[in-house]
Amino acid sequence: MDYRKKFRVDPGDKLRLNKLDPAYKDEHASEAEAKQETERFREKLAHQQALLYAEHKHSILVVLQALDAGGKDGTIKHVFGALNPQGAHVAGFKQPSAAELAHDFLWRVHPHAPARGEIAIFNRSHYEDVLVTRVHKLIDKPTWTARCQRIRDFEALIAANGTTVLKFFLHISKEEQLARFAQRLDDPARNWKISESDYSERALWDDYIEAFEDAISATSAREAPWYVIPISRCRRSWRTRWPSSASPSRRRRSTSPTSGASITPRSRRKKAAARRRNRADPGCVSQFENLAIDTCSHRPRPSYA
Repeated sequence: MDYRKKFRVDPGDKLRLNKLDPAYKDEHASEAEAKQETERFREKLAHQQALLYAEHKHSILVVLQALDAGGKDGTIKHVFGALNPQGAHVAGFKQPSAAELAHDFLWRVHPHAPARGEIAIFNRSHYEDVLVTRVHKLIDKPTWTARCQRIRDFEALIAANGTTVLKFFLHISKEEQLARFAQRLDDPARNWKISESDYSERALWDDYIEAFEDAISATSAREAPWYVIPISRCRRSWRTRWPSSASPSRRRRSTSPTSGASITPRSRRKKAAARRRNRADPGCVSQFENLAIDTCSHRPRPSYA
């Protein structure tokens, strides 16, 4: 299976996410077989990272975008766990600070681009400034259209400097998102990750899908391609989880910020209210390994901007 071809959004194509099955799964006959292949790819990725680091001529930028509960943190943990953290780092871009707002929207991003020999993973990225800002009507169409062009220019610039840019949209269904919200509520180690804003943002699902489609279609380029990765089944089936753990990233010890913390009556009420919303709503990372191997095996192409 050539995952680069299967999941890539070709330049000039108009992405329609409703035509792509977020529950797609691969075809391994057994979990043991999948795990065996996972370890083989993990070893290969670790070896390739060592070559990248030693050669010190090229770098890799991985961009992760998804809707809430889309699996970005899990991707970083499982997919990029094979890497030596001395040559990799993770950066996240959420609500900008006052100082960041006083500059152009890419000002806070460029310092986190990888140096030669390094791999950088963006957990959310510069694309937030053409997604959240658009959905919440903080910018108009001419502004987000111009920003998409600025993003293409930025990515072409770093690609011309020897960086391979790989962008992944983790594709989840609306029903699966709701199921994951419920899992977070019931897991003491992870219920800190659920909040009222997750539900208010969920109400804007269609707006976000449209914004993602437009942004991905406008910015998938030969030197900086987008890949749409189906992940709805990754929590429910090893068949879609197996490919995750052999992509480059740092492995981190699992921590539980809420472990041992007492649950207050107020937090119980919030959880109960969230469960009621879950019941009222009608409504792993997947295939990364082969894709990561294929793309990381190729040296960066020059800019085609």
